[in-house]
Amino acid sequence: MCCREVLERFYCEIKIMKRLDHPSPGLLKINSSQFHAGFARGIIKLYETFEDKRNIYLIMEMCSGGELFDRIVEAGHFKESQAALVMKQMVGAIYYLHTNRICHRDLKPENFLFQTQDKIENNLLKLIDFGLATRFEPGQKLTTKSGTPYYVSPQVLQGSYNELCDVWSCGVIMYVLLCGYPPFLADTDPQVLALVRRGQFSFPAEDWAQVSSDAKDLIKSLLEVVPSQRYTAEQALNHIWIKQKAPHAKNEPLNTTSVSNLQKFNSTNHFKKAALQVIATQLSEDKIQNLRNQFLALDQNGDGMLSIKEISDGLKAAGMNPADMQGILNSVDTDGSGCIEYKEFLAATLDKRMYLQEDALWSAFCVFDKNGDGKICMDELKQVLEDDSVGALVNSKQLAAEIFREVDEDGSGVIEFEEFVQMMRKS
Repeated sequence: MCCREVLERFYCEIKIMKRLDHPSPGLLKINSSQFHAGFARGIIKLYETFEDKRNIYLIMEMCSGGELFDRIVEAGHFKESQAALVMKQMVGAIYYLHTNRICHRDLKPENFLFQTQDKIENNLLKLIDFGLATRFEPGQKLTTKSGTPYYVSPQVLQGSYNELCDVWSCGVIMYVLLCGYPPFLADTDPQVLALVRRGQFSFPAEDWAQVSSDAKDLIKSLLEVVPSQRYTAEQALNHIWIKQKAPHAKNEPLNTTSVSNLQKFNSTNHFKKAALQVIATQLSEDKIQNLRNQFLALDQNGDGMLSIKEISDGLKAAGMNPADMQGILNSVDTDGSGCIEYKEFLAATLDKRMYLQEDALWSAFCVFDKNGDGKICMDELKQVLEDDSVGALVNSKQLAAEIFREVDEDGSGVIEFEEFVQMMRKS
């Protein structure tokens, strides 16, 4: 592969990660750099990319817990409850990818990182390495042969496959989690690939006698050779083994503060909504744990997005039934997708004590201050409002003028940091 192809693939990887969950300002240049912060549950965050004449630098979320592969080697194999928890997070991430029409194409234990060194039951799993990932359309056949021998599907080897190749890889990983070795095991790569093509595997009694029949049933459904008969990520996520064996996330219904913030979000100007999304994507996991648990409780089908029914059910469970549910959805759904994504939910429910911290405000301000002069001009604000992540507003010029009249208190023609802070403090 030539340098140009490598560079194109690298830019494609960045573009895919941006698409997965981009913040309100989109991909904006900050001096000589580019900014991106995303928060797709179960997928590594990309904060910024910097480029010089020799290198491209990706600033990503820190995961200190090491690879899933190393945990398997250390443990030999996982208990079923541990394996189910890992598979729940893994398949959830793949379901999110496939819903967004992205196929990863290189799933393996080395491409999943634990966020911390804590035990598995208290940890988060993050999917990394989108170098072979690609966009797809429903019904589209992919042809590029890619992946790793032990985990690649038979159809990839044939050069005609779809996104369910990722599900096959999940099946191989689940098999490894429960016994410590892959289902298609041989001395050389060609021998491994020959076994993969046949797709025949077994559950040797010496290693599988104590494993439940539900676990074996799910593996068989994931490693179904015929793609049309293979489970989808959604079906896997709803399999009885994952539902019963995986420790349940803490059921944390919407509290009154979150509901109040959701309702107030409707009257927030587009500039503040954009700033809140930037701040939400930069907060650490420990600071948003409560909101994450609320989101998980609402997200009944586990697709990483909230429908109007899921929000409505959550509000009713909290003892509230707002009259204008569609208004709340439209207000929070800043990218017009018809549902509320994780980053949008965080932005709409953040407590003031979190987003009014000066370092968080300054980070957000710098995203909008594209030329780094310490001020936000009219053109910079218009670019924020025209970005498709805040609805690609067609009347951005008029809105920008209205926001300037409200925020530019000294009439200088630019928004300075102090004025930005005052806007964020207003109810």
